[in-house]
Formats: sequence, structure tokens, C-alpha cells
Amino acid sequence: MRKLLIVAALATVLAGCGSKKPLTRVAGDEVPPAPALARTAPTSEELITPDDQARPERQDEILKQSEEREDDKFDLPPTT
Repeated sequence: MRKLLIVAALATVLAGCGSKKPLTRVAGDEVPPAPALARTAPTSEELITPDDQARPERQDEILKQSEEREDDKFDLPPTT
């Protein structure tokens, strides 16, 4: 049992040491079709770049002054 556990751990470690090279398209694999209203088909780089909605900009609005919070009628104390 112990040997099996050691072999499984070693196999897991070795599986994580794969070669790192750029991804390429498989031979015979077709390029995705161009969008209906696009003049040209997007490149691979354009397909993997997230648009603004997928990665919104951060809003760095600092609290300028303290504001009194209004009472919340749903903020009830815990029941015992």
C-alpha cells in the first residue's frame, strides 16, 4: 500500500513537469468562422484577448468624508 502511494505521488509530480512551449493549432483543425458582420476573421491573438466587459477597469473612488448610515429595518440582532 505504501509503495502504491509513493508511486502515485511520484507520477503526479512527474505529470506536472510537462514541457512548456507555445500552443499551436492541430493539423486539419479549422479556424472558427468570422462573425456575421465582420469584414475579416479575428486572429488568434484577438480571440484570446478579453474585451472591456470581461475585464472592467478598477474604480478608485476613495471615501472623501464620513457619512452617517441610515437605519436598516432588516438588520436584526441574532436570535438566541
